[in-house]
Amino acid sequence: MASLRQRLLTGLAGQLGRPHGPLGGVVAGALNRGNGQAIATAVAAAQVPAGGIAADIGFGGGAGLRLLVDAVGTGGTVYGVEISGDMLERARRGFRRDLESDRLRLVEGSLTALPLDDISLDAAITVNTLYFLDDLDTVCAELARVLKPGGRVAVGIGDPEAMRALPMTPYGFRLRPVADIVAAFERAGFTVEVESRTDGRMPRHTIVAQRAG
Repeated sequence: MASLRQRLLTGLAGQLGRPHGPLGGVVAGALNRGNGQAIATAVAAAQVPAGGIAADIGFGGGAGLRLLVDAVGTGGTVYGVEISGDMLERARRGFRRDLESDRLRLVEGSLTALPLDDISLDAAITVNTLYFLDDLDTVCAELARVLKPGGRVAVGIGDPEAMRALPMTPYGFRLRPVADIVAAFERAGFTVEVESRTDGRMPRHTIVAQRAG
């Protein structure tokens, strides 16, 4: 029988992968605070064009949605893709004006089954989501499908070795070496660069993959 500690950590890992229920709003706020720098780095690395079409996939607390909406400007569109119905509802309340102006569109989906048209995005970001997915090749194939030629996706992750030391990661996280993620994108036809940051408590990597032009 699992100990109380194991049950609590399993529950925490599940909330981080899909915030929901009474604790979902608390987790969403914590994600926005804890991931703020990683999200901003991903938005910058994705080189979102003004007037373009971008997506935050697995947007969680929604901090990336605001940055992307500001980046595309009045002539652009941002898709927020999220697997959690509670986070979609939270974003509908928080981004009402952007939804009404059609600058933001919220859709239910995941990295392995994107509800987006082929060759529809100029740029995309996804931060701290790969831990909760088993099939990395399907993820990369889906991103290759929806990005325009020359489009970029910026993937933010915590350093795997540093993440391994956190108490909840054995209870629902899949930690991959950065080289494995790079190889999967390269198999899907992307050119890949890695930006690493060592400031702060958690070293982080931003994997920037560009679709062939």
